Amino acid sequence: MQRTLFRYFGAKEDLLGGGQERFGQVLTDTISAQPAEADVWEVLRAAIAAVLALHESSEQALKRFRLLHKTASLRAGWLEKRLRFQDELLPLVKARMDTADGAAGLRARAVIATAFACLDAATMVWVDNDGEGDVMDLYDAGLAAVRG
Repeated sequence: MQRTLFRYFGAKEDLLGGGQERFGQVLTDTISAQPAEADVWEVLRAAIAAVLALHESSEQALKRFRLLHKTASLRAGWLEKRLRFQDELLPLVKARMDTADGAAGLRARAVIATAFACLDAATMVWVDNDGEGDVMDLYDAGLAAVRG
């Protein structure tokens, strides 16, 4: 009986995305570990930095992001997981933004979505520049542009 890669991975998307569950856990663990008084943007930045630090090297990260951004099916799978991560992070972020006006849910969703969009923009630019620079510096610049 010949063994194939797809006996271990159900689809090619699983090859790249298999570690995504670990990424989700690191996101939630890092956010939960932040001080209650910490700014929500700094909390999300710490979580994103922790996830990026899971890569063994910048070369590995570059290969992963290059595949992710250049392969439609992998990108679609990442977007699906990203939406799930956002839902998982919502109660953690919302609790840090809870206000009397009842709009914390909307603001929390918008902040989380913005943080992930800035991460996407940063990694796309980083890939376009063949891994030059620091992804977190690019993330910070993107976030500064959005927050104006």
